[in-house]
Amino acid sequence: MDEMLILVDAEDNAIGSQTKMLVHQQGLLHRAFSIFIFDSQGRLLLQQRAFSKYHSAGLWTNSCCGHPRWGEQTVAAAQRRLHEEMGFSSELQQVASFTYRAEVPGDLIEHEFDHIYVGLFNGEPQGHPAEANSWLWVDLQQLTDEMQRNPGEFTVWFRTIMENVDASEIARWAARVAR
Repeated sequence: MDEMLILVDAEDNAIGSQTKMLVHQQGLLHRAFSIFIFDSQGRLLLQQRAFSKYHSAGLWTNSCCGHPRWGEQTVAAAQRRLHEEMGFSSELQQVASFTYRAEVPGDLIEHEFDHIYVGLFNGEPQGHPAEANSWLWVDLQQLTDEMQRNPGEFTVWFRTIMENVDASEIARWAARVAR
């Protein structure tokens, strides 16, 4: 059975639900989250999406992302997916939200009201192979340089976040969770 996503209005009020594939085919606005996990050195955990993903396969992205289920709090969904995708738990704090619309590979459209969460983890992830092909810890300046050199190697939502949030703000996110 296809996963059901929560459709929202411009203020993130739930207005219905629809199958994940139809939502992405029609570019319907839906609720999502993006997680940024930092270690105590301020490095960001990147995930390379599994090559079996139906869009953006093999691209590098933030630590974890996904969609809440109907009736599920967004932070609870983020915690669930972090464990499912990367094999660990972290206390998560919401730091921002934004809406974006972008075409992704496979003639699909991401149109998300995206909640951004941050957390701290100092171990070695145990990524689920159906979700994450690989992962690595990266310094924020190295990441910024790499994204400028090779933007096509990163997911559209991750590029959107990194292009629209000042680097010093992302460094503050890292410092916030390291306390």
